[in-house]
Amino acid sequence: MKYLIVGLGNIGAEYTETRHNIGFKVLDALAEASNAVFTTQRYGDVAEMRFKGRTLVLLKPSTYMNLSGKAVRYWLDQEKIPVENLLVVSDDIALPLGTLRMRPKGSAGGHNGLKNIAELIGTEGYARMRFGVGGDFPRGHQVDWVLGEWSADDKKVIEERLPMFCDAIKSFAAVGVAMTMNTYNKK
Repeated sequence: MKYLIVGLGNIGAEYTETRHNIGFKVLDALAEASNAVFTTQRYGDVAEMRFKGRTLVLLKPSTYMNLSGKAVRYWLDQEKIPVENLLVVSDDIALPLGTLRMRPKGSAGGHNGLKNIAELIGTEGYARMRFGVGGDFPRGHQVDWVLGEWSADDKKVIEERLPMFCDAIKSFAAVGVAMTMNTYNKK
């Protein structure tokens, strides 16, 4: 069985350490822990790993965050992966820093990357895992916040939480979204 695991972020060195790029950071950690190597391919950087007899195709779209649907649709079709085997990892300003929240489907919740994916694959019925980045910003400064860099204290929290997010992705592929939610949404 194949799974498409998508980490959302923006390409370019200026975005590497921003809150909006936590999806890329999660996939980098998963690839590193699994000795998988990303290569630049059509619409993104792609790596492949195996876990418990399953193949996980890791995708970091090169289409910029708000146009991620193009890359997701292409790789779902290219690898013949059903939408129920899609998991998208993104940032969430409504969750406290480091909080994991997985859902089997749902609205974009104001996240333009998730909205574009739903538009281009034709459904909101795909699993998503949100990484809380906090929301400690003045009203009207959301863009500055998500495109802002992590503080030193934030980076420590991120490094502590990354292994749990990697484990949750592997759990998603091994036992499905419902059991993974029951296990990891409480942590």
